[in-house]
Amino acid sequence: MAIKPYHHPAAGWGALKYVAINLLKERVSGVNYKSLFAQNQPDGFDCPGCAWPDREHASTFEFCENGVKAVAAESTSKRVTPAFFAAHTVAQLLEQSDYELEQHGRLTHPMVYDAATDKYQPIAWHDAFQCIADELNVLDDPDQAAFYTSGRASNEAAFLYQLFVRAYGTNNFPDCSNMCHEATSRGLPGTVGIGKGTVTLDDFEHADTLLIFGQNPATNHPRMLGELRECARRGATIVSINPLRERGLERFTSPQHPLEMLTMSSTPISSMFVQPRLGGDFALIKAIAKRLLELDDQAVLIGAPRLLDLDFITAHTSGFQAFARDLRAERWPLLLEEAGVPRAQIEQLTDIYIRGERVIATWGMGLTQHKHSVPTVQMLSNLMMMRGQIGKRGAGLCPVRGHSNVQGDRTMGIEEQPTAAFLDRMEQVFGFAQPRHHGHDVVATIAAMMEGKVKVFIGLGGNFAMATPDTPLTFKALQSCELTVHIATKLNRSHLIHGRKALILPTLGRTEIDVQNGVPQGVTVEDSMSMVHISYGLNKPASPELLSEIAIVSHMAEATLGTRHKLAWKAYRDDYACIRDDIEKVFDDFYDYNARVAKPGGFHLKVASREREWMTSSGKAQFVPHQIDLDTPIRRARARHGERLLVMMTTRSHDQYNTTIYALDDRYRGVFGMRRVIFIHQQDIDMLGMKAGDWVDVQSVWEDGVERRANGFMLVAYDIPRGCIGAYYPETNPLVPLASVADGAGTPTSKSIPVLLMPAVPS
Repeated sequence: MAIKPYHHPAAGWGALKYVAINLLKERVSGVNYKSLFAQNQPDGFDCPGCAWPDREHASTFEFCENGVKAVAAESTSKRVTPAFFAAHTVAQLLEQSDYELEQHGRLTHPMVYDAATDKYQPIAWHDAFQCIADELNVLDDPDQAAFYTSGRASNEAAFLYQLFVRAYGTNNFPDCSNMCHEATSRGLPGTVGIGKGTVTLDDFEHADTLLIFGQNPATNHPRMLGELRECARRGATIVSINPLRERGLERFTSPQHPLEMLTMSSTPISSMFVQPRLGGDFALIKAIAKRLLELDDQAVLIGAPRLLDLDFITAHTSGFQAFARDLRAERWPLLLEEAGVPRAQIEQLTDIYIRGERVIATWGMGLTQHKHSVPTVQMLSNLMMMRGQIGKRGAGLCPVRGHSNVQGDRTMGIEEQPTAAFLDRMEQVFGFAQPRHHGHDVVATIAAMMEGKVKVFIGLGGNFAMATPDTPLTFKALQSCELTVHIATKLNRSHLIHGRKALILPTLGRTEIDVQNGVPQGVTVEDSMSMVHISYGLNKPASPELLSEIAIVSHMAEATLGTRHKLAWKAYRDDYACIRDDIEKVFDDFYDYNARVAKPGGFHLKVASREREWMTSSGKAQFVPHQIDLDTPIRRARARHGERLLVMMTTRSHDQYNTTIYALDDRYRGVFGMRRVIFIHQQDIDMLGMKAGDWVDVQSVWEDGVERRANGFMLVAYDIPRGCIGAYYPETNPLVPLASVADGAGTPTSKSIPVLLMPAVPS
């Protein structure tokens, strides 16, 4: 274990070194190495990692460190067989770390939990599906079951899943969107009419200014750095707005460019770094908007050109006057206090925004996992609308989502709050009544399980137990279920936190050949920029016992529904083109789905706001004013505890993707061989009377009387605003109260948790 500051550029030779280490560790066979070069290629497969798009989905091989790690993890030669489960009780496996569980390899057989031995035992596929059907069909109400979806599920699997679940009779669709970009999905419809971004990769070629909010591309979507490199090299201004000054946004050495690699050179990325306090982005964005309005008022007084885009505001928006009144009434001292950014820096950032003729604003979970994340997303929309930076080439809104198909899953109907129009179309196409009441999201599902209102949990991918907040409570909720089912490629902790009955159903990965009726099948995904493309695996399946997600979903549906609704489950799993034929009947934008997706690069789904068509109640983009909330849990906690009250953000390490831990290093932040660290300003360490390297316990401060603790973390002095700390999840998820969610989105507030640090109690 060591803390060693990292002074090299992102990527470069360091990335190649760690990829080599990972490939050796996963023992990827020689025949599977070819799959590393098939990511995001016309005849290959979509990377099972992030949702960053590819140019035409037909470019030459584009190196991505974490993409290679994701493929290596799926292509590993290590196996979790029935013999493995026979040798380990669940209690023994629970003693292992998340990293150790990941390292066991691919699941090979369907397994059922045996309480008498505390072990998983093999079960025939038919019996597994019948077990699920029996448990679902004895429930008093379909709403007593919840159906989780990971962002790795394909469009076809997601569409069948929601079709099955709605035929069963519920809208209980907790999914990974609920925990990441839900504020985007709920916030943008209120301003621009649709919860998707308005840009494509082509816009990055024409942008002159990029504002990057709450992102760490080098770790979470490394291929984005290639686009930022090209933008920087042609002179675009890039501003990184993030409490942590991330190495990947400072300098980048591109593995795609031999000259940079051979000369050990690099490209500077960001020309300005702004470090708001945690939760301060809303105030910062509003401060920029206020400064812009003030400068425009000054321009009017002296007869200078206006800084607002009045033509856009007049022709395409509503509500500007009310928004402007709110900005003028806002107090500068409050904005500065909440943002934690000096006024001089805000003025500099405003000047950069004004100079930009084509501005792209991107954001990640640094903006969306706060109590006021919906107002923050809407305030960013307001700011961009003030200068007409939406719906023109080289400009727009760019939410950067996480898992590879998290956006596509939502498009396909994985939505606990479906629109009436969508349900009407489903009824028209499939001929059965749809459940109309809203279902449970992730947080509501956990609460319902605790209350005995949800008794069956089925997870299509993911690691629900570790991805969710308030870990001990979530564990109890899952253990209270009558049945838990996990469809997965590799073992994770969720499989060990089980209900009275439990099944593990192993599935094909995206890298693997999926043959049905002798014909290789392709599946499609939708990336962060609304491009849809098809994907074919190349690797031999890890086990002949594996079924595709589509086969598993369709067999569950057949066993559960019987003769109800007469849906073509066998035809769907025999030929995935049949699924796409029905998808286009439900969604107009998927017309000629099979023909269009067969072309290299696939096709782009229309995003109305990109074309300045506004699907809002007014028919125009809408300015939405918001005031700063002066009565928040953090303010109340700080009033009680003073400067010792710190605000914690959870984050990934570099060797991590969501809850999947590839290794114990975070080299860009200088952490090696360990994960239980707290990133904290040196002056806060001094204030606590401690020193870097000391060990502390962490306790969250909440108002429900529940003690939430995570023990044994090392203090690491870091460049982070005072009063703020950072730590890795899932280790710190126990500190996130289930009730602490984004207003209007329900997303856990994992980027703004009030906590106290205290000297570690020796174990």
